[in-house]
Amino acid sequence: MIITDTHTHLYSEAFDEDRVAIVDKALSEGVERFFIPAIDSTYTQRMLDLEQLYPEHVFLMMGLHPTHVKENYEEELVHVSKMLLEHKFYAVGEIGIDLYWEKNFFKQQQLAFQRQIRLAKEHKLPIVIHCREAFEEIFEVLEDEKGVDLRGIFHCFTGTLEQAKRAISYNMKLGIGGVVTFKNGKIDTFLNQIDLKHIVLETDAPYLAPTPYRGKRNESSYIVEVLEKIAFLYNKDAEEIASITTANSKDIFGV
Repeated sequence: MIITDTHTHLYSEAFDEDRVAIVDKALSEGVERFFIPAIDSTYTQRMLDLEQLYPEHVFLMMGLHPTHVKENYEEELVHVSKMLLEHKFYAVGEIGIDLYWEKNFFKQQQLAFQRQIRLAKEHKLPIVIHCREAFEEIFEVLEDEKGVDLRGIFHCFTGTLEQAKRAISYNMKLGIGGVVTFKNGKIDTFLNQIDLKHIVLETDAPYLAPTPYRGKRNESSYIVEVLEKIAFLYNKDAEEIASITTANSKDIFGV
């Protein structure tokens, strides 16, 4: 059984003391593919170092996270453009709009999101979207950019059934992580109405640990809890869910 974690920040400082042990533990659980989203230029070298350690298992993205869109966002976008020309990446992400942590740079977030979507199209790459309290604002940009060259993942999807269907209409898979295991997560009430071909698994480690680890540091091996919850919701065995969601990740990332 091969499990794919489509969103994990394994280069995070949260893993500085035990990174190798954390990756090895995930590998032993069958998690063989780790897709690594970017945050900003200060983390690029950490990401490249991680890829060098695990070239068979680690696949990098490049992008500017919306909560890191600040006064210097133009410089950061130059860095993203430069890196996309110099190195192999599998997506532009994570990008999007966050109106929970940061409202002061909303206009800049919109601009950065749109420009990075266009960069992704230019490089024929998928996008990975971060959305927090910003579904309508995200959909507004996607509506402008929709087309056969737009595809990707709606990371950490926590919206409604209607929002799920709208995200899928823009060629997005839904990234399902620890929230599906929460008692108040809500997405578990309708997720099985979505065809499995639209679902990928993720952890967002070190954030959003699933039940029974909620509130603790998340890690990629905990994706097994997400896998088992989805298997329960769809009334299928875990191996089939792992197989389908890994195939879906290959469809998006091309690897």
